[in-house]
Amino acid sequence: MTRVVTFGEVMLRLKAPGMERLFQSPALEATFGGAEANVAVSLAQFGVPVSFVTALPANPVGDACIRELRGFGVDTSHIRRAGDRIGVYYLDPGANQRASKVTYDRSGSSIATAKPGDFDWDRVLEGAGWFHVTGVTPAISASTAALALEGARRAREKALTVSCDYNYRKNLWKWGKAAPEVMRELVALVDVGIANEEDCQQALGIDAGGVDVHSGELDTARYQALAARVLEQFPNLKKQVITLRESRSADHNGWGACLHNGREFLLGRHYEITDIVDRVGGGDSFAAGLIYGLLAYGDGANGATDARALEFATAASCLKHSIPGDYNRVSVAEVEGLMKGDASGRVQR
Repeated sequence: MTRVVTFGEVMLRLKAPGMERLFQSPALEATFGGAEANVAVSLAQFGVPVSFVTALPANPVGDACIRELRGFGVDTSHIRRAGDRIGVYYLDPGANQRASKVTYDRSGSSIATAKPGDFDWDRVLEGAGWFHVTGVTPAISASTAALALEGARRAREKALTVSCDYNYRKNLWKWGKAAPEVMRELVALVDVGIANEEDCQQALGIDAGGVDVHSGELDTARYQALAARVLEQFPNLKKQVITLRESRSADHNGWGACLHNGREFLLGRHYEITDIVDRVGGGDSFAAGLIYGLLAYGDGANGATDARALEFATAASCLKHSIPGDYNRVSVAEVEGLMKGDASGRVQR
């Protein structure tokens, strides 16, 4: 199968135990995670050859992160060992009507201080067929924005499929430019665009046309119009995908997605996800599922292929909500089982 390259930041994730508030007890659960790293791990679980590209400090924390990624089967040979620190994020997990909260500590991290020219893109992209990046990476710093653009341009020059999850993070866009100033340039290099219900508006500056991104309710006709509006403004896009989340509480979400390929608008299956274990990384698991589906089910030239890829991505992300941590630790068989309706949760013996 086609080798995929993902580029971005992986962080140390520090989470309060269980449903505790941060520092309620003097303990934090330490794992790793970050948008493009999450996509790489998910793809590796699906059997896709995948390389993750980033910069990490040459210290024991960086060593542990690389060791974990390798354990999942992710190629780490293009990770640059430089800089002084790994980025950190603290997760205060939500429950019921109390929302989860993320606090970033990633200024001056190894990837934040990396600059164009630090990566040999010809070597990184050799033999690859797909390049994936997210809107988180250009939000980190001016230099990572330039790196994301550099990588996407080289991938496009080499005729790779380029995908981008727009991933608007308001707490990161503080280095001087507004998100649309950078993201519109990046998305102009993209073949497959992925967004949640507010990314098109906040990351691209496209009028959502009456879509209330915080209402918790969805009007799919408006999302069809929004996806069409994005495709109109970015004729390079072959597909615009929008995930549809209805946040009823921190523990209970409605979940689905839609895809517009310029010929037809496809609406995937809807899931009611109750008793959510961890929703962080849910969007990344969707992106990985979509990439896998488009690679595994055909070239995406027809609606049937797109529809099946959309269903796989939605089901994969649904399952991620049952797994602690950033990474989606499910197999293709488990995702396809849910697609076929196996959602009882019965013990398998």
